Amino acid sequence: MTKYSFILLTGEKEGFLEQLQELGVVDISRSVRPVDADSSVMFHKAERARKTLEFLEGIDYSKDADAESIAKTTVNIEGDPVDFIEDSRARLTELQASHAAAERQLKLRAPWGEYDKKALDGLDSIGYAVRYYTVDAKKFDPLWGELYPLQIVSDNGKKVWFVTVAPKGEAYSFPVQEIAAPEGTSAEAAAEIARIKAETIECKAGLLNAKDYIPAIREACNNDLVELDRYLANEAGEGAAENLVTVFTGFAPSENDTELVEAFDKMGVLYLKEDAVKEDNPPIKLKNNWFTRQFEVFTEMYGMPDYDEFDPTSIVAPFYILFFAMCMGDAGYGLVLILFGLAVTKRWLNIEMFKNIGPIISILGAGTLLIGLVLGTAFGIDLSAAEWYPEAMKKFMVTGDIAGFPAQMILALAIGVFHICLAMTVKAIGYTKRFGFRETVSAWGWLLLIVGGIVTAFLAIGGLLSPVAVKWLIIVIGVVSALGIYIFNTPGKSPLANIGSGLWDTYNMATGILGDVLSYIRLYALGLAGGMLGQAFNILGNMIIGDGFTAVNWLPFLLIILFGHVLNIAMSCLGAFVHPLRLTFVEYFKNAGYDGKGKEYNPLTKEKNN
Repeated sequence: MTKYSFILLTGEKEGFLEQLQELGVVDISRSVRPVDADSSVMFHKAERARKTLEFLEGIDYSKDADAESIAKTTVNIEGDPVDFIEDSRARLTELQASHAAAERQLKLRAPWGEYDKKALDGLDSIGYAVRYYTVDAKKFDPLWGELYPLQIVSDNGKKVWFVTVAPKGEAYSFPVQEIAAPEGTSAEAAAEIARIKAETIECKAGLLNAKDYIPAIREACNNDLVELDRYLANEAGEGAAENLVTVFTGFAPSENDTELVEAFDKMGVLYLKEDAVKEDNPPIKLKNNWFTRQFEVFTEMYGMPDYDEFDPTSIVAPFYILFFAMCMGDAGYGLVLILFGLAVTKRWLNIEMFKNIGPIISILGAGTLLIGLVLGTAFGIDLSAAEWYPEAMKKFMVTGDIAGFPAQMILALAIGVFHICLAMTVKAIGYTKRFGFRETVSAWGWLLLIVGGIVTAFLAIGGLLSPVAVKWLIIVIGVVSALGIYIFNTPGKSPLANIGSGLWDTYNMATGILGDVLSYIRLYALGLAGGMLGQAFNILGNMIIGDGFTAVNWLPFLLIILFGHVLNIAMSCLGAFVHPLRLTFVEYFKNAGYDGKGKEYNPLTKEKNN
């Protein structure tokens, strides 16, 4: 990044910032949230428009029970479309609640049927009270009709609704608890439901018609965000010389230096240009190829790297694919993800929530397909036991046991060890580059001890080193790493303090590394669980087929297989998304010493993402 300091008269601020927005590459240091009442108003206006756009783009009444009536109804939208949409949404929520209440009333009133309310009121005027009851049919006693003036109104075989009539003011008791009188007739409840339904159709039609305003709302939202961005940049300027002069600080990618210098010279603005350094806290713009760029979202989710920190995306990408694939663990599901990702990317499937992530879905699907073949599972079928599967392909599968443990579990732990060792290597190299070797002796000591110990163990087991060479190698690794961990770990402190600090680090490392490595068992466990669940649905389907397909059993077979595997894919994808993130954010970033406290590059521009 290149740092620019602009010095201009206060009255020239607005015009200067508008010109920077036209350039679209200069990030002026500014707040990302409202700083005063005016910016708060602009922010909330843009936020209202953004939320309205999200709601409008998600509207689809094609599967509504009244879809035809909604499509035929035309509603004129007057005034501000955003106000209309917000009012309509609120009204639609009220109507839905009213409709549910009216349905309950209809259910309560239906057994009482139609009646003349005036006639009932007439009984009350001449001194008679009508009481309402309902009981289970088994509890209704026909003798009540002989003891009381009783009239059965409804009887559906399960319940009985009836009324009694008695003079008012006289002592009265009945063996059943009295209930409240119906608030109206069933016809009145049905009419209320019809009214609410008609108003609901009109409300939904208005929202559907409002989709025509999406381009205008999007443009207005973009303009509001551009204005807010310029306002915040304006407020970030530092006043000098009794506020007659304003100083702005901005950053831009160094590859744009030539065109920016030319543009600033034409603008006639006074500016200073220098290379950005860490102390300037410049914004971060990641530079990755097309493949790695798909995974920048995970880096951004955790936090952008510091200005002098290593961008972890190039390491996150391949390991996330590997972890995701092992959690899925099924080649067939990988094929489904590839096709789904292609369908979303090519817009064969127009699903809003997946519109921008089609490529990464296909990439993860390709990884799952490959790893699924290695693990030997496709749509819950054990490929290693399938006679039709080529023997040549089976040679590449990881199956069976190693030292009494499942080979796939050992593989997951081995990947965990490698991942953590890679993180420690990145930490040692990165810290040395940022802080110097003197400040990172301890990191190199631990790296030598752990990675050197593992390499030595493998060489010894493989018979590539003689016992004497292994002995001396262990001694050298132990002595050198001990010096780094316990003696030279904190420059400037006494040896006793360093030893104490080293012992504390040893405790944390011993307990932490073990827990971190064991966390990778989830790669094996999730893949195993998904495979077993897919296999269970296959067994259920085979039980229904029996000796072969018939006109009776083929449909339930397809329903079980399709429903089961779709459900399993959805559940497996959820776990395969979350757990690799956990392994990346906790195990890898912790051992790699990744801070992730950088500020994302956000240039002033005329086009803002809504």
